[in-house]
Amino acid sequence: MKRVSRIFATAIVGAISASALAQEAPAVADRPNQVTGEELTPATKQAIERGLQWLAKRQMNDGSFGGGGMSAQSAVTSLAALAFMSSGSLPERGPYGSNVQRCADYIINSSQRSGLLSADASHGVMYSHGFATLFLAELYGMNRDERVGETLSRAVRLIRQAQNEEGGWRYTPMPLDADISVTICQVMALRAARDAGIKVDREVIERAIEYVRRCQNPDGGFSYMANRGFSSGSSGFERSAAGVATLYYAGIFEGNDLKRGLEYINRFRPGRQRGQGQQQFGHYYYGHYYAAQAMFLAGGDYWRDWYPAVRDELLSRQRADGHWDGEVSDEYCTAVALIVLQMPNRYLPVFTGKGPGG
Repeated sequence: MKRVSRIFATAIVGAISASALAQEAPAVADRPNQVTGEELTPATKQAIERGLQWLAKRQMNDGSFGGGGMSAQSAVTSLAALAFMSSGSLPERGPYGSNVQRCADYIINSSQRSGLLSADASHGVMYSHGFATLFLAELYGMNRDERVGETLSRAVRLIRQAQNEEGGWRYTPMPLDADISVTICQVMALRAARDAGIKVDREVIERAIEYVRRCQNPDGGFSYMANRGFSSGSSGFERSAAGVATLYYAGIFEGNDLKRGLEYINRFRPGRQRGQGQQQFGHYYYGHYYAAQAMFLAGGDYWRDWYPAVRDELLSRQRADGHWDGEVSDEYCTAVALIVLQMPNRYLPVFTGKGPGG
């Protein structure tokens, strides 16, 4: 097993909920999540460019990212590609276009006959598959590359086949157990694929909704697994942030589920007093990856208060050479930090709901 897949299998937690992706929903851009232009300060722009330059230098000869024993990790490679795309780069466009192309080549070359987008044979492989499917969907929605589209269609078919009886997904592409951290990866990938014009069966999403709705707790947060007792049923920042974000990706823009979830997440806003906020959770970058999305999609006061707080905290955590460090690998942390910081750019269709099918 690759070391990074074991780390992802224990480190990543998340959540999803509500409504079929196959239904038409109002564009997220119609919601009050206006980007004012003030979020990307000169210091932020400098930090982003330093981070992108550092990340570009870490790409392996085969196009992958990760570092050391993690060089074959499709998840980290895909997140790195999304970080470059968040700056406006695409194959044959932008200063990091060649990096994006090499990421795509790596993911496609790692694709298995089954549709699995990873050469890793570990119990955490569906994390890699979900992030890689998301990346290819975003890329296909913008460049319509036939090779990307064919690989993406097979990847979506695998996600459908791997859904278990509860309506969720687990570490392997087998319809056995389910947890919310793997489920969020698949549902977000399906939304991006649908927005790019790939058919997503409504039944798949409806079954996922049923599973995830059972994971929201009375406090508004989300549990790791449904109906599994306190250890798996307690709420957590990371999975709750992912849960709220996925409500939006599923086409839900109002309701008590969202309100309670957003209020739960807000307890962890950077800068709050110790004991109330982000000091109390372990998987910092994963949690803020989804929290930033949730607050961006919520808009209004949520985004206005959240982004400057997480932006300033991320800038304070950046290393002198431009990278971020923490869980999983430096490449992973840097890619996630860059995606969060660049959200005001609105370049990734899945964050804005502007895809062809959305």
